[in-house]
Amino acid sequence: MGLVRRTRARGWSGRVAAIRHGWFPEDRLCEDDRVRINHQVVVFDAADLTAESSFWAGLLGGTVDAEDDWHMVLVDGDPRVGVQLAPDHVPPDWPDGNPQQIHLDLWVDDLDTAHEEVMSLGAKLLQPAADSDGPDSFQVYADPAGHPFCLCWVKKPG
Repeated sequence: MGLVRRTRARGWSGRVAAIRHGWFPEDRLCEDDRVRINHQVVVFDAADLTAESSFWAGLLGGTVDAEDDWHMVLVDGDPRVGVQLAPDHVPPDWPDGNPQQIHLDLWVDDLDTAHEEVMSLGAKLLQPAADSDGPDSFQVYADPAGHPFCLCWVKKPG
């Protein structure tokens, strides 16, 4: 897969990787005894790092910086999603089985286009949108490792 790029260094954690690559300059991590958050990275557990990181890189329009047990999805050079190796990962069984630990709401302008994109990248539709009179709606999907996420949108008037 063209999205995955291997780095030369091996065995460093996500934070050390971020500092080493300059994603989070070490001198900017804390300032004046208060924590400064420079980036937020959601980290998913997965048994298949390539499938999971390639899915998120494809969806977010990014690339993958790959290590043996850690992949970082970069968008425009900035870290967005981490994927850590969890060989015994048991996917959530939404909504009533193994509980989810986290899910993302991704707000889109065009549901049809977004739906086709996530499905082509390996997502599974878990719950189609419900009929409602509310101003917005959502559909629930699972990524390749089974983590639920929602495509959400504001309904167009008329």
